[in-house]
Order: sequence, then structure tokens, then C-alpha cells
Amino acid sequence: MSLFRPGSGAVEASGLPLEVFDPAPACVMVTRGRQHLLTYLNAAYREVFGDRPLGVPVRQVFADLAESHWLELFDEVFRDGRPVRISAAPVTVRYAHGDVERRFFSFSLSRVEASGHGTGVLVVATEVTGEVLAEQRARSLAEERRRTLQRYESLISTSTEKVWVADPAGLLVEGSQGWERVTGLAWEELRGSGWLSTVHPADRGALAEAWDRAVRDVPDRFEHVYRLRHADGVYRHCLLRAVPLRDGRDGGPVQEWVGACADIEQRWRSERRSALLSRAAHRVTEAGNVPDAFASLSRTIVPALADECGIYLLPDPAEQRPGAGPLLVERVASTAREGLPDGLPPRRKERVEAGHALARAVRERRPVHRSFPIGAVPEDIAPPGTLPWLNRNGAHDGVVLPVLVDGTVAAVVVAFACQDREPIGPEDRSLMREVVEQAHDALSQVLTLQRSQRVAWALQSSLLTDPPGHPRLRIAARYLPSPSAAEVGGDWYDAFLLPDGSLLLVIGDVAGHDLRAAVTMGKMRNMLRALAADHGGRRSPGDVVRRLDAVTQVLDPAAGTVTCAVVRVGGGPVQERDTGGPWPLAYAVAGHPPPLLVARGGGTRFLTGAQGTLLGVLPPDTPRGSAGDVLPPGGTLLLYTDGLIERPGEPIDRGLLRLERRASELAGEPVETLCDRLVEATAPDGRDDIALIALRLPADPPAAS
Repeated sequence: MSLFRPGSGAVEASGLPLEVFDPAPACVMVTRGRQHLLTYLNAAYREVFGDRPLGVPVRQVFADLAESHWLELFDEVFRDGRPVRISAAPVTVRYAHGDVERRFFSFSLSRVEASGHGTGVLVVATEVTGEVLAEQRARSLAEERRRTLQRYESLISTSTEKVWVADPAGLLVEGSQGWERVTGLAWEELRGSGWLSTVHPADRGALAEAWDRAVRDVPDRFEHVYRLRHADGVYRHCLLRAVPLRDGRDGGPVQEWVGACADIEQRWRSERRSALLSRAAHRVTEAGNVPDAFASLSRTIVPALADECGIYLLPDPAEQRPGAGPLLVERVASTAREGLPDGLPPRRKERVEAGHALARAVRERRPVHRSFPIGAVPEDIAPPGTLPWLNRNGAHDGVVLPVLVDGTVAAVVVAFACQDREPIGPEDRSLMREVVEQAHDALSQVLTLQRSQRVAWALQSSLLTDPPGHPRLRIAARYLPSPSAAEVGGDWYDAFLLPDGSLLLVIGDVAGHDLRAAVTMGKMRNMLRALAADHGGRRSPGDVVRRLDAVTQVLDPAAGTVTCAVVRVGGGPVQERDTGGPWPLAYAVAGHPPPLLVARGGGTRFLTGAQGTLLGVLPPDTPRGSAGDVLPPGGTLLLYTDGLIERPGEPIDRGLLRLERRASELAGEPVETLCDRLVEATAPDGRDDIALIALRLPADPPAAS
């Protein structure tokens, strides 16, 4: 056999027999002469192309070969002696059983001088079908992806969609022209992690963290809403969606990520509007008083529409002075977004000059909006006491919005944007006004309630007078409205001298916390005074309570639940009892907690001898009994309402025991101090008012005259 030496064109004879190629893994064929008679086929060749007859020209032997043009190369190699190599040539193989298959081979053709066979052509073929198909598949996938991306870009070329492809690590490697057009940045600036520079600074950290987590955990779908900076510098909300593309096997590694970003600014604003309006109405409706109502409103505005919001309540319309003079307002609510320091003024009344934005908004009944440099907040828009805080926290935009309730400016909302927040634009100012208007009905109710409370409080204050002075006895009284209920209730106390010189103590409670309760309390107090003084003040406490019950049922049957305790101290002129001994007590109780007697040494006991039903339950003129006891020297008599002893979720007996223990500890304190300490010890979350009156008989007898 002869082997061709590259570049020489010479042929060298070899004594090796052709059978040496029989075990070769490659396909080997040898022809001889110019007719290219088939001289040799090894086993590998026969396995692929089938058994072919020897001594026949290859054109006839392979007449079934569709790619017969390859046979022309035999003439070229035989004539010139230069080897020819063909890579990944397609060959259509027809099998004896009729199947046809297209396969790929790399061929090498060389002129050979075989011993005993003369000059011919040596063909070595290696099958590369698998490699070719894999490469074709990869090219096809790449082309398909390119065409798909191109089609998708064409579909969204006129929309705000922005498409990109990221590598398995989440770094952008391809992107549509939409990114460059919308952001105004070249693709090289967006590549890798550069796209994060277009995210609003307040959203950037959360998005970067969420995207890193998605790349690590590989969810089936990634979604995130953030604000994207456009070429004009304006931020708009967009929805980013991305999906991982794997290598085709379930759970296989991620080959790349494909993402799209859609503008959802209008949808986001619509959803935010609905949520804010609903939240405002719900929060204000739940508020029980004016400060809570406006505080709820400010918490709705912050942080959704502003970084700081203060609400200022105006006086009642009857108290407002017309004209362009100074305005008196009361700061009732203040909210700053999380991250801004404290330091805003507390609730208090402020005087605002006529030229201030607050006064202008009230006078003109329209919003006032101002933008200004950071650190240079104008004095005529900063509410009193807020200027240092606003400058310190980078306020640069403010709006003053009058709040109209039932046709009258009832309050003013003042809101500011700080630091890197966008100015409060027209849409947000309009939404802020809608938020306030949405709460109109609820605000109207709480403002009406406040006006009623103001009237009731004035009425109640006029009736809760100081106890009378007494030459021998020490008397102190306290009243504390509930911090969690309305600001006025039906609790009352009274103390007055009867015509015979004895002293009458009264404690009572009308159910409710409104103007009606206060009016009923006033009627009860006045009727009881008249009934007790009748007949020279000689009626027993039980008889006074009986007559009060009967008169109330006739004159005011809708008075509701009323309880009281009446105690008469002494039985005649003071000088007749000025002996230093105990003083007699007579008492009657109608559905009220029992009076407490505290001895000088701290011993305590409740007066329970004349407990009766509350007023308005028994038939008129049902007899009511009285009981007697004595007030020892140094002793103290306490009359109180249930607000002093009741706590939410606690049995009344526990409150009575607590009162006994605390009163015993304070037995040696002055009667005024005793009252103060008992009121201070009451739970701050109490739901009822507290009325308390204490009477003490000094231990030392009066000096002889």
C-alpha cells in the first residue's frame, strides 16, 4: 500500500495487505484504476452502506447514492494525487429493507498504490451525524430566539413595553430598543446591572434584593412593581415580569432569563385612589371624637401622598370673626412618614396672621400650593412652630387644603413633600381633596358631636360646683371625664346644707355620654335639691330618693338608667354637736356602688344597709328605706361613681377591694390628697367618667369658745 505525503504528490508502495483495515472503526474503501473499480470495503463500511459487489465501478456500485456528485472527486484525486477532505457531508443511505436515512460523514480521499492492485483511491469516512444535528439544533434555537425576540420587539415597538434577556446570573445581555427610547440611556449603560440605575432610589434596594433572590431561588415567574425613571426625569410605575428559560429538561439549569417591563402608572393610580378613599372613610367613621377623626385622616395622607401632614381645626362658625384679620386655629393632628424624626409641635392653639397661606385658604376657600428650594421653606406657608423641622428634613413642596364640612371651613390640611420625594403634583393634590371629601359625612358627625359635647360640658361644669364650706367638716370633690369615651357624661356630685343645719351629700350617674345625659343629670340634681329641702329638710334620705323616682317617672319617663346615693350628715345645728364625738349618718342607695367609710386608723367598711333598685324601675311611690351609721372623729366618708372602681374585663368585686385597700393606705392624708391619689390610681383606659366626693370629720375637737 502507498501512503500520500502531504505536499509531495509522490506515492510510496507498501506491502501491507488491505485486510489490515478490517477492524478499523472508520469506514474504509479502496478503488483501483481509472474506472475506480471497487477493490475493498472494510466491515465498518459494509455496516453503514451495506455490502457492495467488488470489481464494479463505484458509479454503478453506488448508483443509489443521492449525492452522486461526490463521486467526481475520485477522478480529481486519481489524476492530481492531491488528497481531498470533506467535512460533515450529508449522505442519504438506502437500506435493503427499504428505509431511507440522511446521515452526515467527514470524508478523506487519497491516491494509493496498493501492492498487487495498482494505483487507486483510498476513502476513509467518519460519521459525524450526532455532532452535526446538535450544532444544527443549537443554531435553530438561537435563530428561533432571535426571530421571537425580533417579532416581540416589532409587536411592542409602539408601546411602553421594554424587553430584555439576562444570563443565568441575572445580568442583562440583550435588550429591545424600548429600553433606550424610554430611559434615554444607551444599551451599554443598561447592560449588566446598569438598568438598576433607572430605578427610583426609594425602590432600588427592594428590587435588587428581590431580583437577587429570584436568580437564586428560580421561581416559575418573577413580578415586581417599581418606579422607573424616564428620559424626561419623571418616574412612572411599571410592572417587571421575568421567566427563567431552562435547557429543556425538567429542573435543568437556567440558560437565561427573559423579562418585559410594562408601564402601569394609570392602573397604579386608579388602584391607589380606590384604596385611599376607602381607607379614609373607614378610619374616620371609626373615630369617636374630632382629634381621632383628623388623626386618621392625616395617617391616610401620609405616606401615600405626602411626607408630613398637619391638620388644624377652626373655631365654631359662631366664634369665627369675619374679615381678613388673624385666624385662631388648633393643631389637632400631626403625622410624619416613618424615618423622619420627631419634633413637630404638639396639639395646641395657634394664631395665624391674615397673609399666611392657612388664612388665605380659609378666606378664599381654595387650596394653596407652593414649591421652593430645600432648606428655604417660606414662613408664610409653614404652620406655626414647624419651620425648623421642615427645613431640617428637606421640605421642598407644600399644599394647604381647606376642609369644608356642611358648607363651612371646619379645618385646614397642610401637607409637605420632603427630601427626594417628587413634588405634590396636580393629580395628588386632587386625590388629597377627594380623600378629605370622602370623609365628609363622618367628619360632619364627629364635629356635630363635638359641638354637643361642648354645650354639655359647659352645662355640666356649671352644675358641678365646689362643695360648700363648713366650720367643722372637711369636704373635697373631684370629676374626671373618661379619656376613651366622649368628653362629657352624666356623672355628678352635690353637697349642700339643709334648712336644719345638717349636710346632704349626693353622688349620681346617668347612663350615656352625650348632651342628653348631661341635661338629665342637671334635672336630677335640681329636683333632688328641691325635694331634700322640702319640709325643712327633715325628710329621710330614703324618702327623698322615693320622691325623686316618682317625679322622674312622671316628668321624664325617658330619662334612662339613673343611679344615686344620698347621705345626710348630722341632725341639727352645728353648735349642738360641737362636742368632739361621732356624727350621725343616714343614707339610702339606689342601684349605686355603696359609700365607703374609712376610719382614722385605716379600717374600712362599705355602707350596705339601705341598698335599693336604680331609679325608673319600681312603680312610683314604692317605699325606699334608709339606714343609719356614724362618722367617727378622723373618719372619712367616700361617695363615688363606678368609673373609680371598674376596669374592662374585671369583676366589680375586685374593684371594690382595690378601693378599700387604697383608701386605707391614704387614711392619714389630707382629704384633698386622698381624692387626688384615688383618681390618679384609676386605669388610664377606663371607659367611664369618675365623680368622687369625700367628707372628713377632724379628730381634734373644736376649741372652746
